[in-house]
Amino acid sequence: MKPALTPDELEAALRQIGAERYHNRHPFHRALHDGRLSRGQVQAWALNRYYYQARIPVKDAYLLARLPTPKLRREWRRRIVDHDGDSPGTGGIARWLKLTDGVGLDRARVESTAEILPTTRFAVDAYVHFVQERSLLEAIASSLTELFSPTIISERVSGMLANYPWVTQETLAYFTPRLTQAPRDSDFALAYVRDHAITPEQQQAAQDALRFKCDVLWSMLDALDYAYVSPGRIPSGAFLPSA
Repeated sequence: MKPALTPDELEAALRQIGAERYHNRHPFHRALHDGRLSRGQVQAWALNRYYYQARIPVKDAYLLARLPTPKLRREWRRRIVDHDGDSPGTGGIARWLKLTDGVGLDRARVESTAEILPTTRFAVDAYVHFVQERSLLEAIASSLTELFSPTIISERVSGMLANYPWVTQETLAYFTPRLTQAPRDSDFALAYVRDHAITPEQQQAAQDALRFKCDVLWSMLDALDYAYVSPGRIPSGAFLPSA
């Protein structure tokens, strides 16, 4: 085992993982933001991504229950409120449903999650189980994809507004709060990892956790690309675009 990294070296290693493996590099992401997808393909992305959005506060609730101090729990609790809201119709999940409304999907159809791809369900559930079962350090480190999300959000909003005339600023309202929430959350998680990943083994575990989360996001786009772009093999029971 190599000697332990300094906190700055560890942070650099984590950022390098994002530079190499974050899903902004995926061909489906590029096609989505460059305007090369049909309306039905965009709908498939929004419908499948809803399952990820809906399970994030479940993941965070598992992590919250394991935090040892009120200070840490208060910090992490904000994530659940961000997604679930503090009253009906508020929060990230509600805003994502406005996005699926805006791209022409029936809300009950989206919320049922009955037509999501098998890989979407498997990948998202694997992430929830990872956070539930692995060490607290690994669970927190897996959230560090948020370090890289402001870039992808900016690309997503500008690209979709420019290339899809049926997408409006209101449709994409989910993303505006994330431009401040994600950096706040990632700053906290990064500080925690820098402080608690001390040994080489812990540092390797933190890096592996971030790689795992990158793989979760990448595999979701792989499945969308395979089913709805090329070769276009949609599994039985999955969403069938009408356009």
